[in-house]
Amino acid sequence: MVDFNNLHQILRDLYTEMMPMCASMAGIAKGIAGLGALFYVAYRVWQSLARAEPIDVYPLLRPFALGLCIMFFPVIVLGTINSVLSPVVRGTNQILETQTMDMHLYAEQKDRLEYEALMRDPTTAYLVSNEEFDRQLDELGWGFSDLMTMAGMYMERAMYQTRKWIRELFREILELMFHAAALLVDTLRTFILIVLSILGPLAFAFAVWDGFHATLVQWLSRYITVYLWLPVADLFSSILAKIQVLILQNDIERLATDPTFVIDAANGMYIIFMIIGIVGYFTVPTVANWVIQSSIGNYARNVTTVFITGGQTVMGGGKYIKGKLFG
Repeated sequence: MVDFNNLHQILRDLYTEMMPMCASMAGIAKGIAGLGALFYVAYRVWQSLARAEPIDVYPLLRPFALGLCIMFFPVIVLGTINSVLSPVVRGTNQILETQTMDMHLYAEQKDRLEYEALMRDPTTAYLVSNEEFDRQLDELGWGFSDLMTMAGMYMERAMYQTRKWIRELFREILELMFHAAALLVDTLRTFILIVLSILGPLAFAFAVWDGFHATLVQWLSRYITVYLWLPVADLFSSILAKIQVLILQNDIERLATDPTFVIDAANGMYIIFMIIGIVGYFTVPTVANWVIQSSIGNYARNVTTVFITGGQTVMGGGKYIKGKLFG
């Protein structure tokens, strides 16, 4: 069985090892940012001088702040963002580990109760116990009816073991695909974060230039969105694990109280939810995008509405006062 936890750890180590590559882009970014800062400051100073207005120094600090971020990009920018978001990753991973541990415990309890339920019935005990199978064979004679019963027992035991083998094989394939989908999301997340991190100084450099100010916000939004892919995937896995725990609890209760309970139906439900989980993993980027962009979009929309409403009110009040004064 593939150790997927080791593969996820390799991806985390890959991200850490690739971070020093940001320094190679910092030199190019400093040149672009320096030229942009020259035009940025010169344009605003010249504009203030042409209008005979006092120079507002505060907006002129923006290029210097971005230049400082470029010079110490891995520490100031990436270090700050990762320090803020890493507790979210650890928290969701802890939730996933708790639910997964509970699921394994209930699965072991269910398997034990299933074995005990089959062993209680003499007509099914030989299916799961070699000792019981040999004992019932020894009790049979060599008559025609006994030979037919013996052949039937062999066929039923072979069919039971074949059906169980096929079910376990299909279950292992689905679990492998489920973990592979999670690994695919984590791999794409790591690759995109590495690209955004290495080219991040260039995004900050272009944000100095007029007309490219939105580059900074877009880079931050995309980096945070992609970073949240792993917490969203862990929460999705936690929900599926919780569903499995509830199914196992229901199966355990019915195994303990209902002797006519059909176990194959419960295994079918497990397979159905595994298929749903595999398909659902590919919605993780969309959900993470909702978490970030919906909040930013609503905030921007509300701020815009407030400013437009306030502007219309001021303009209406100005027209009213003008009408009264010069009516």
